Amino acid sequence: MNHKTNFTDEQLRYLRLLSKQYPTVRDASKEIIKLSAVLNLPKGTEHFMSDIHGEYEAFFHIFNSCSGEVKSKVEELFGNTLPRRERNELATLIYYPAAKLALAAQENEDIDDWYRIILHRLVQVCRYVSGKHTRDWVRRLMPEAYADVIDELLYTQTSEGAQRTFYDDIISTIVSIEQAGPVIEAICTTIKRLTVEHMHIVGDIFDRGPRADIVMDSLMASTSVDIQWGNHDILWMGAAAGSRAMVAIVLSNAIHYNNIDGIETGYGISLRPLSVLANEVYDHCDTHRFKVTINGPDADQYTEKDRLLSARMYKAITVILFKLEGQMIMRRPEFGMDDRLLLDKIDYENQSITIGGVTYHLDDCDLPTVDPADPYKLTAEEENVIDQLAESFRHSEKLQRHIRFLYSKGSLYKIYNGNLLFHGAIPMTADKQLMEFTIGGKARRGKEFLDYADKSARQAYYAKRGTPEWQFGLDFLWWLWCGRNSPIFGRDRMTTFERRLIADESAWTEPKNPYYTHYNDVDVVDMILAEFGLHGPHCHIINGHVPVKTKKGESPLKAGGKLIVIDGGFCKAYQKTSGIAGYTLIYNSHNYRIVSHQPFDGKENAITLNHDIDSYSVVFETLERQAKIADTDRGAQHQSHVDDLKMLLAAYRDGVVAEDHK
Repeated sequence: MNHKTNFTDEQLRYLRLLSKQYPTVRDASKEIIKLSAVLNLPKGTEHFMSDIHGEYEAFFHIFNSCSGEVKSKVEELFGNTLPRRERNELATLIYYPAAKLALAAQENEDIDDWYRIILHRLVQVCRYVSGKHTRDWVRRLMPEAYADVIDELLYTQTSEGAQRTFYDDIISTIVSIEQAGPVIEAICTTIKRLTVEHMHIVGDIFDRGPRADIVMDSLMASTSVDIQWGNHDILWMGAAAGSRAMVAIVLSNAIHYNNIDGIETGYGISLRPLSVLANEVYDHCDTHRFKVTINGPDADQYTEKDRLLSARMYKAITVILFKLEGQMIMRRPEFGMDDRLLLDKIDYENQSITIGGVTYHLDDCDLPTVDPADPYKLTAEEENVIDQLAESFRHSEKLQRHIRFLYSKGSLYKIYNGNLLFHGAIPMTADKQLMEFTIGGKARRGKEFLDYADKSARQAYYAKRGTPEWQFGLDFLWWLWCGRNSPIFGRDRMTTFERRLIADESAWTEPKNPYYTHYNDVDVVDMILAEFGLHGPHCHIINGHVPVKTKKGESPLKAGGKLIVIDGGFCKAYQKTSGIAGYTLIYNSHNYRIVSHQPFDGKENAITLNHDIDSYSVVFETLERQAKIADTDRGAQHQSHVDDLKMLLAAYRDGVVAEDHK
């Protein structure tokens, strides 16, 4: 005997809305069948990268190769049938289709024959990587212009006579009408999208390397990506939102690493106001502490005049930075950073400064714009320059587009398929307790504080300009960048002042938060995971931020593999410290795999010589059974939708919601 289901008024309102999308029993049933089948498919592959720091060539290669996943598919398919040279060439073609196609046109006498062979091979790879996906899902990932063609190639049964002829005719037609290049590019794109279902960027896209804007363009073209903000990302977010202090920091970093091309060419921001100020005010100044190291193939093109201008600009913007940071520290006593007010502590007569009870000799006291009676006040010229530069950041259309993407796809932390992702640290005390912060009028710690910090970071961009909420948001972004024990800085202090003006390196120390000692403790890691609602043997913390000193024997796996540090090591400036070019992480339906990478020898060698990055892969955790989509966050959403649709079926059958057969 059938019993009618008792629905609440709220459930009925929801079911009537749902019936607009699934107006009949048949429509709802079809969706239930489809989603139930999807739940039993293998979990998609996740790819984790971090600390890219504008090194776009190395990023592209690891991004396009999916940390070796594409190469492994080629090896599995053709390891016994193609020579290594052809396998390497096929993998490189998938990574860089446009460049390899141009090279192939020069090197092959019969290019049409090469097209036919390559199309057959690419279709085989695409079929292989599409095996654990529904046809509907595969179709969604195809570039729209050639989706119909690729769909026919993938799903035509080539073992049968008529079907085989049909398949061959498609490829012959593609070649004869000179569309082989675009179709090859479209198939390569589909292969990469199918190989990795979702991309995680665990912070620090910006600074150090030459062109973060190129990295951002690539991420914006991705089909599925999330970003956990790093301290260098937060810095650019603040600069784009209008923080004059953070504009000064961005420019100071760029000049220091000789990466102004990313600002001027990438974002169209002119540094001329700063260069004029530097040459007018610092023309007879001591700048030996501000010499800019210029390396690379273009180093010989820089004259002594160029190098002197760079040093003057570096010093000019750094002094502006010291003043603006001092103003902010005085404006926000709740940040607890009064000890970082240093300009007013300079003893000009003795050319020294006392910090933390220790007196240091100042290697540079030549600060022509600093008034000892009012050291944090900008001169009229400095005010004018920093205002012009801040406006340029605010009106760079490309930069604003990138920052909106960072806000829409980013957050301070992410919980995804049982893993907790964040860039820096969960601030802790020496006795293994979560550190408490009293900012914003209330004491918070752990997840509660990170949630508050995430919300406050968004105020800087979305609150009405000029309001107290907007100003606090801007100042709070600066605190996240360099504040004491900030969750994305993770240190007691940032010693920019000391590094610029004091030769004694003992003054440069930046003590790390105790988190970086405690994260080797399994119990501490489990406690942090529990704070964010995560429990179980396959839950992890995935971190970036701190380079792993591999050459000193340090492992990226902490706490018995419960915490993984994947500082990408892309930045060449850090590779002397780490000894390698860092780590990436792969999480597929069978295991977790850490991949270590050697430095990349350039896109040109990759394309012309099929050079791959030398990488070493280690499986450090194997799942007891193959993970299904049902085991993932996406699966939980699908299951919830299936449950709702089953309730809708019951409502249709009970007559409390009417079908619409229009």
